[in-house]
Amino acid sequence: MASTACFMIVSKNDIPIYEAEVGTAPKKEEAAHQHQFILHAALDVVQDLAWTTSAMFLKSIDRFNDLVVSVYVTAGHILLAYLIVLLNPLYLPGSRVASSHFDTKVRALARRYL
Repeated sequence: MASTACFMIVSKNDIPIYEAEVGTAPKKEEAAHQHQFILHAALDVVQDLAWTTSAMFLKSIDRFNDLVVSVYVTAGHILLAYLIVLLNPLYLPGSRVASSHFDTKVRALARRYL
């Protein structure tokens, strides 16, 4: 069965700063736009849930057709902790993550656990 996952890191200002699509399903042209649409629709749900629960992993907060949105929210209500990137003194917080090393690690972890 072919499957795909879209992994995103979103800044405090609801700006996607990293995105990786991994999986065995063939990539479609409209998939990138669809993932952005689903992400922004789910952010409203995340903002409501993040302040009303103490859980850090919010499983299945939103669905769109056969796609499911799950979110990990840090204690500081950043939608994902990417500490290795933040510890880099040359990285400007909130800017896009352009590290090929980070991208390689994320994709390797996704292949391993998805």
